[in-house]
Amino acid sequence: MLPRAHRMVDPADFRSTIRTGSRGGDPLVVVHARTDEGEENRLVGFVVPKREIKRANGRNRVKRQLRHIMRERVGSLPPGARVVVRASGRALGASSQELARRLDGALARAWRKWSGGGER
Repeated sequence: MLPRAHRMVDPADFRSTIRTGSRGGDPLVVVHARTDEGEENRLVGFVVPKREIKRANGRNRVKRQLRHIMRERVGSLPPGARVVVRASGRALGASSQELARRLDGALARAWRKWSGGGER
């Protein structure tokens, strides 16, 4: 489980990260990432749309998998990092290893874009 200190819960944080952060996409997950200057705490939020995965147990399973994967990676994020991970419907059928591999790729693309000038 992702520690409470690293969970993004404020809707304003989600909104600003999605609107101003850089995007790294993959068919399974889309990652929006940015940094908050002056902040040390790293926050990670998850979005699993009902439109993509209809049943609540499927959405919850994908969120649990993503939280577990990000728990291992949150320490390697830069200080002040704000990350929103949005899962697609294809994530439901993916193994944890496949989801982790795809998430790592999308996360790397988002940070590469952010360091390159904050482009979306």
